[in-house]
Amino acid sequence: VQLQASGGGLVQPGGSLRLSCVHSGSTLDFNAIAWFRQAPGKERERVGCISISSSDGRTNYADSVKGRFTISRDNAKNTVYLQMNSLKPEDTAVYYCAAGRGPLITIMTYPFSGVDYWGKGTQVTVSS
Repeated sequence: VQLQASGGGLVQPGGSLRLSCVHSGSTLDFNAIAWFRQAPGKERERVGCISISSSDGRTNYADSVKGRFTISRDNAKNTVYLQMNSLKPEDTAVYYCAAGRGPLITIMTYPFSGVDYWGKGTQVTVSS
């Protein structure tokens, strides 16, 4: 299973950006995909996650991004999106997508041990 995040760049505070995560697997390989980020000098944190296998594409978000970020999926394109609105300088980080074989609740409860596959990151910089 391979995952590749893209779409990062430089954006002004208050702006928007959409990241894409293209994966090579299917629900036979994993059931949930999560977005993580890591800012310089800080620990990696989970931003949010989405169920790949459920019919409703259930999602879950960290409090720091709730109401501003939205995760969606297009299973036909093997792609998961992270729409980021109202961006703040503190959102500056390298963003990664990752996949877990367990159900959504696993990656929600165990953000790091629930991940089985990591992709390479994409840099997001929020600055004026």
